[in-house]
Amino acid sequence: MSDEQRCPHGRCDGTGFVIDEATNTAVDCTCRPLRISRAKARRLEARLPQRYRDVAFDRFPVNEMPQPVVSVVKRYCRDIETNLDEGRGIWFFGDVGTGKTTLAMLVSKAALAAGRTVAIYSLPRLLNLLRDEIRADRGTLDILDRLSTVDLLHLDDVGAENSTDWVLEQLYSIVNTRYEDQRALVITSNLGPEALDDDDTGDPARGSLAEQIGARTVSRLTELCPVQIPLYGADRRTEYRPAL
Repeated sequence: MSDEQRCPHGRCDGTGFVIDEATNTAVDCTCRPLRISRAKARRLEARLPQRYRDVAFDRFPVNEMPQPVVSVVKRYCRDIETNLDEGRGIWFFGDVGTGKTTLAMLVSKAALAAGRTVAIYSLPRLLNLLRDEIRADRGTLDILDRLSTVDLLHLDDVGAENSTDWVLEQLYSIVNTRYEDQRALVITSNLGPEALDDDDTGDPARGSLAEQIGARTVSRLTELCPVQIPLYGADRRTEYRPAL
């Protein structure tokens, strides 16, 4: 029997039901809600992308990132069970190529290692999947329901999509459902919750994510993701690209 099949509480035989042999009746085991959640999550993208399978705190590029930032992520991963149980998410924002996605994958990897359900998508890809569901005349309720049940929803590149009314509506629905159910999110974005004044960087002023996806969605993201990590600087993907 695999770890996923085995009852984590040692109460049932892996079916999700506890049998009372004296009365020949069955009652729900305390592991049943987790089994239902896992079943709904199976059709979601729950595996780390190939590029990030070996990501680790002691490996490049994480070991060359600012240590105060890495320490915050380590602490979050160390307490992953509590963070997920309390619906406490984490938000990485800043310049392209500074390691936002890599650090976010460490969080998702920790959640998967803890046996929790995870869905990993870039937001543009997820929206394309929702469009495909509509074109196939299946609606979007099924996938939205499954997204709402996973312990951790990982959304990459939030704010990278074209902001049509339909996009804003779908994104708000995803975020609001998890907000109401107090389920954790890990997100990455080039934009933060607040506009960045050009006096801080010498660069042209950057807008806020609220300008891109709407203030009510960002308000909920801010509450869902109290751990907010800015990452600004040079594009490391360009800096470390091998010479041809």
